[in-house]
Amino acid sequence: MTRVVAQGTFDLLHPGHVYYLRDAAEMGEQLHVIIARSENVTHKASPVIPDEQRREMVAALKPVDEAHLGHPEDIFIPIERIDPDVIALGYDQHHEEERLQAALSERGIDCEIRRASPLDRSDPDRLLATGDIIERVLAERGD
Repeated sequence: MTRVVAQGTFDLLHPGHVYYLRDAAEMGEQLHVIIARSENVTHKASPVIPDEQRREMVAALKPVDEAHLGHPEDIFIPIERIDPDVIALGYDQHHEEERLQAALSERGIDCEIRRASPLDRSDPDRLLATGDIIERVLAERGD
């Protein structure tokens, strides 16, 4: 059985998240998703939704077999426990594949890294990022 790991923040679920997870699920037979803990999100604004609630929402999605919270200190611990065959990175996630592969090798984790395919962004009304959703809410409902 091919185990796939996808990971992300998954704050304010949107069609981009669903697309990424569907694409990741097609890379194997079992999809595990690691949800980043708020304290570990350093490359963008901290999540609005609490950790466990984000995990519950991701777990409820059809493509997901298991959803896990990331480790508070070591992001590789859940990956070691899951022992994936594939790590599926989102099309626009900030990870550098070469650095990730080197870190996995140092930990003795042997798996393939793949990028999810890009989502069609031609429809300007389609909200495909948490930041876009927040901006729209503030523009339409902010005081």
